[in-house]
Amino acid sequence: MVVRAQEGQSGLGVGRLVPPRTRQIVAYFIGDRTETSCLQLWRRIPRAYTRCHSFSDFWDAYQRVFATDRHQSVGKDSGETNHIERWFNTLRQRLARFVRKTLSFSKSDRFHEFVFRLFVHHYNRMCISQ
Repeated sequence: MVVRAQEGQSGLGVGRLVPPRTRQIVAYFIGDRTETSCLQLWRRIPRAYTRCHSFSDFWDAYQRVFATDRHQSVGKDSGETNHIERWFNTLRQRLARFVRKTLSFSKSDRFHEFVFRLFVHHYNRMCISQ
């Protein structure tokens, strides 16, 4: 399982939980990159996944919120986060508002989250059908 946060231009980040086997998004949280936001992501993770070994980037909040015996921070060169990096690429290709330095943006955070939620639902359905 891989946990990753990406910071957008508004300062909001998107934290996601993606098991490598299914590649579906099983939990996400949109918020700032604080420990409080990371805790919100942790609370949304289904109980069965909280006992799994996980990998993430070096965001400090992960070290404080996730269990240290089952969580490991790794660099991109480890290969453990490749599928989540690929997912980011898919997201940026399909939703212009998630491209870095974009001119496309949501006027409200609520609508931004709605569009993201719709994309996650569609993406998860595609994963099931493959």
